[in-house]
Amino acid sequence: MYWRERSHCWRDSALIWHTARSVVCYASTYTAFAASENMKTTTTTRIVGAPVHRKEGVDKLLGRARYVDDIEREGMWYGATVRSTIPRGIIQSVSFDRRIDWSEFVIATAADVPGDNHIQLIVADQPCLADGIVNHCDEPIILLAHPDKPKLREAIDAVRVEYEPLPPVFTIEESEQQKQVVWGKDNLLKSFVLNKGDVDSVWRDAAHIVEGEYRTGAQEHLYIENNGIIAEWSDESGVTVWGSLQCPYYVHKTLIKVFDLPDNKVRVVQTETGGAFGGKEDYPSILASHAALLAKKSGHPVKMVYDRMEDLAATTKRHPSRTRHRTALDKDGKLLAMDIDLATDGGAYSTLSSTVLSRATLHAPGPYSCPNVRVTANAWATNNVPYGAFRGFGAPQTIFALERHMDEVAAALGMEPVEFRRRNFLHQGDTTATNQLMLEPLMMDELLDRALKASDYYAKRTRFAAENPNSMVKRGLGIAAFYHGSGFTGSGERILNSLAGVEVTADGKVQVLVSNTEFGQGTNTVLTQIAAEALGIDYDDILMAAADTGLVPNSGPTVASRTVMVVGRLIERAGTQLLNMLREQAGLGATYTHEEFSAACERYREAKGEVVSLVRYEAPPGVHWDDAKYHGEAYPSYAWSVHVAQVAVDTVTYSAEVEEFWAVQEVGRVLNPVLATGQIEGGVAQGIGYALYEKVVLKDGHMANNQMTNYIIPTAEDVPPIHVYFEEIPFSHGGYGAKGIGELPHDGPAPAIVNAIKDATGVSFRQIPLLPEDLFTGMVAHEQAEASASL
Repeated sequence: MYWRERSHCWRDSALIWHTARSVVCYASTYTAFAASENMKTTTTTRIVGAPVHRKEGVDKLLGRARYVDDIEREGMWYGATVRSTIPRGIIQSVSFDRRIDWSEFVIATAADVPGDNHIQLIVADQPCLADGIVNHCDEPIILLAHPDKPKLREAIDAVRVEYEPLPPVFTIEESEQQKQVVWGKDNLLKSFVLNKGDVDSVWRDAAHIVEGEYRTGAQEHLYIENNGIIAEWSDESGVTVWGSLQCPYYVHKTLIKVFDLPDNKVRVVQTETGGAFGGKEDYPSILASHAALLAKKSGHPVKMVYDRMEDLAATTKRHPSRTRHRTALDKDGKLLAMDIDLATDGGAYSTLSSTVLSRATLHAPGPYSCPNVRVTANAWATNNVPYGAFRGFGAPQTIFALERHMDEVAAALGMEPVEFRRRNFLHQGDTTATNQLMLEPLMMDELLDRALKASDYYAKRTRFAAENPNSMVKRGLGIAAFYHGSGFTGSGERILNSLAGVEVTADGKVQVLVSNTEFGQGTNTVLTQIAAEALGIDYDDILMAAADTGLVPNSGPTVASRTVMVVGRLIERAGTQLLNMLREQAGLGATYTHEEFSAACERYREAKGEVVSLVRYEAPPGVHWDDAKYHGEAYPSYAWSVHVAQVAVDTVTYSAEVEEFWAVQEVGRVLNPVLATGQIEGGVAQGIGYALYEKVVLKDGHMANNQMTNYIIPTAEDVPPIHVYFEEIPFSHGGYGAKGIGELPHDGPAPAIVNAIKDATGVSFRQIPLLPEDLFTGMVAHEQAEASASL
C-alpha cells in the first residue's frame, strides 16, 4: 500500500437545511471573540469556528458527486442474494428451476469462500454465507451474478431452499429463559456489571424507593442511499472494492480473512456515501465479501446495490431494549442508590452488540451524582435479524429509560422535575458511576437555565395547565438532561492506535490523510478546516485524500463521535509537526506567505523526496481504564445537553405532535457552526421519529413493514422549529478544543417528548415508539382506572 511503502513507522448524519421554521442560534468569526449570547467562545482562530462552505457541497449540488450506483466498470455484471425465508433451521436441500438457463449465471455458496467464512467484527460468529444452518430470516445463503440485471429477480425466485425448521427465539424474555439455546451455551452475547459503592446497603434506610420498567423498540437507519458495492478480482493484485461505507479498514479486515489474502492484496475505496448513521459500519463487510466472491468466480467486476425493501429487511437496526430501575432517595430528594438492570436484543449474531451494550451501560446512570450505583447489563441472542450500530449506539435506549424514570421519581416525591434534576446533577469534583473524577468544568445548571428561559418553560406550563381541561388538544412540556461520552470507551482509542497526517502534493496542495469518511456529516469540511488552521494557509488549498486503504493510513473508524475530537487532534498535531519540519530543515520563517510556504515545501521535497507529516494517537494524561472492573475514565471528555420538547396531544385522533423543540448543548469548541447546528437538527428529527413514528414490525422474525409506505419517518411537516444553542468549554485534547457532537442530539428527544406527553395528559408511558394506537390504549386505560378509583 502506498502509505506503507513510504514509512515503516506507521438519515446522512444528514444536514437538514435551515428553513423559516428552524430557528438557528450561533455566532462565530474568523478572527475574533464571538460576542454572541447564543454561542460563547474565547478562542481566536482564522478558519476554525467559521461557517465555511462544504468541501463536497458544490459537486453534490451540481450532480457531479458519484455514488456507487453511478459508477460503471468495463464488462460489469450484477449480483443478487438468495435469502432465508425462515428464522431458524437446517438447510436440507437447494434446487434450481429448470426453466432458467443457469449456464448464464454464476452461482456462489459458502463452499466458494477461499478463506474464513466469517465476517471479522469483535466476535467472528456471523457467516459470510449460511453453511448448513440459518439463524434469521433474510440470512444470505446463495449469491447469483449475471450481466443482465433484470434477469436476477426471476432467478432468485427460481431457487428453492428446503429446511428442517428449528424452534426460534424472538424476544429478550424467551432468550433469557434459555429453553432454546440459539447462540453459544446460554444465548448471552455479552454482559457487563458496573459497581460503585454498596447498593444493597441502602434500601433499608432509604426514605423513598421508586421502581420502573422502560422499553425501546428497534429503529431503522433509513439512509438516503441504500447499501451498495462494486468489486473486482485480479489474480495478480487481489480484490478491490468500491462502496457506500463508513469504515474502509473494517471492510479491509474482513476481506483479508474471507479471501485468505495478505493485506497488500486487498484495497477498499469509499465512494460518495449518501448517509450511514452507523448502518454502514458493519454491514458493508458482508456485502463487499459477497460482491468480491462473485467477481472472483465470474472473472468480471460485479455491482451489488440493494433496493429499499431488501435493505430494510436484511440489514442491521438499533437494538431493542428493556431497562429496569430501582432508585433509593433520602428525605430531601437526593439520590442514594441506583440499581439498573439492562437487557438488549442482539439478534442472531453478535455484530457490534458488545460495543452498544458497553455504551448503554455507561450512560445508564446519566449526568447525576449518586454514591451507590449498580448496572447489570446483558445482550441476548434471538433469531431476529442482527442488530448493530446506530447513532448513539446504546445511549438513546438507556437515556430514554433514565430520563423517563427521573420524571417518575420526581412525581413520586411530589417534586417538580426540573428541581429534582438540579438537586442531583454532577458538578466539577464529583465522580461518575465509574468513579471518574470530573476534573473539567461542568455546566449542567447553566444549560438547564438557558433551556428553561429559551422555552419560557414555567409560564407555558402554567398556561397549558389552565387550558388543557377545556381543550381536546392538550399541550405539555418535557425535559431531558444527559451527556454523551466522546470517542471510544475506556482503552478503545489506545487499542486503535490511530495514525493520520498531512501531505503536500507536487502541485502545492495539502492533502489530509485519514481513513475517516464523509457521509453527510461534514468530515471533509471540518478536518480540512483544522489542517488549514494548523498550517496557516487558505482553506481552499486543503484537499481530502480519497478514503482508500491503498492511499491513506488507518485513522480508525468513523464512529463514536470521535472524528473531530480524536482524528481532528491528530491533524492539528500533524500540521504543527509539518511546520516544525519546514522551519528546521527548509528555512520556513516564523511568519510566512503562501508563496514562502510552498517554496519551503519544495526545498524539503528536493532534500527528502516527499513532504509528509504523520502522527499517532496519544492518550490524554490521566486517562486510565480498568476493563475488568469497568472503573476509571470511561471517556476522555463528555458533551452535555438539555432538551425541552413542547407537544400537543389530540384526544380525538390520539395523535401526538411535537410543536417546538429547544436543544442547548456544551460540545467543546464549535468548529463549524452551520454543520454543528445541522447535526443537532438532524439528531432531533431522528429522535422524534424514534419516539413517535418509527416502528419495526416483525412477523416470525421478518420485517413486515420493509417499505417507506409503511415504515413511517417524520416528514418536513412533522419536524417542528428546532432552536439550537451552544455553550463552549474547549477540550484541550480535542481538535482545536472540539468534543463529539454527532450522536449527542439523538439521546434526548425521545424522553423529553414522552415526558411532555405525560405533562399534557397525565398518563405515564414507558415504551417507545408511541403510536396513536398506543396513546389510545394508554389513555383509555388511565381513564378507566380513574373511574374505578372514584367509585
